[in-house]
Amino acid sequence: MPVLELSPGNSLAYDYRPPQEGGFTFVCFNALTGDKGMWHALLGSVLEGTGHGLLAYNLRGQAGSAFTFTDLDVAGIVADARVLIDHVRPPDPIHVGLSIGGLFGIEAHLAGGASTARGLVLINTLRRAGARLDWVNDAVVTAAKTGGLDLVRDLYAPLLFNEEWQTKNRPNFLKPGGYTPLPDDDGSMLLLAAGGTANWDIAYEALTLPVLSVTGLQDRVFRDADDIDALTARLPDVDRVDMANAGHMVPVERPAELAEAIMAFADSIQAGRPR
Repeated sequence: MPVLELSPGNSLAYDYRPPQEGGFTFVCFNALTGDKGMWHALLGSVLEGTGHGLLAYNLRGQAGSAFTFTDLDVAGIVADARVLIDHVRPPDPIHVGLSIGGLFGIEAHLAGGASTARGLVLINTLRRAGARLDWVNDAVVTAAKTGGLDLVRDLYAPLLFNEEWQTKNRPNFLKPGGYTPLPDDDGSMLLLAAGGTANWDIAYEALTLPVLSVTGLQDRVFRDADDIDALTARLPDVDRVDMANAGHMVPVERPAELAEAIMAFADSIQAGRPR
């Protein structure tokens, strides 16, 4: 597994599969909790024969990516991503992000240079800044400080996943034995706290590249139908896919359908959709 050293004690673990000539590179951005393996599971098998490539990495603080910071913000996360992209130089990138990972992909694109994308795939990313979102961010951090990621999962899984997934996975949650607080200097804790530094007042009108917006209709934490309608209307060139049988974690809940939608989106760009 390649590791990009950013500075002493700071690195990004990544995987890169270059595209063939004429193919795109799907540059995948994790949410604040996550692992690059999810993107391999989602897209790895469908890339065979397409000529497309894949760049997936873990944020500093996630598995295999070392860190020395004691605090972190979204600007730092995006800066790390740009350093990685500038190092790898993936040809014709399409940025694919889950949740706040979509914001990382947007910010990287808007920064320009090697991070300029041919397209954006935003999976349950669109949301409006406001008191509700601030409350959700603060509550997640408080839950992690109180009972670690196990408590966060027990509280939020029934709100984030679709009912089918809940039925299958309920025995893995709410286990006896109590909870262990997450230390303040744990990578996951620092990343969760960074969520509160995100600027969701995005210049959507400036995103003139093709955008695919995917929404799981059973996402009961971040989805607000009116907000998504309003934000989507501000995107100059957008395809919208709403999945009735998916929640927030579409790559886990509906991987085949999501991969099909992403590949169709890439085909539309390849067929001559405006850059």
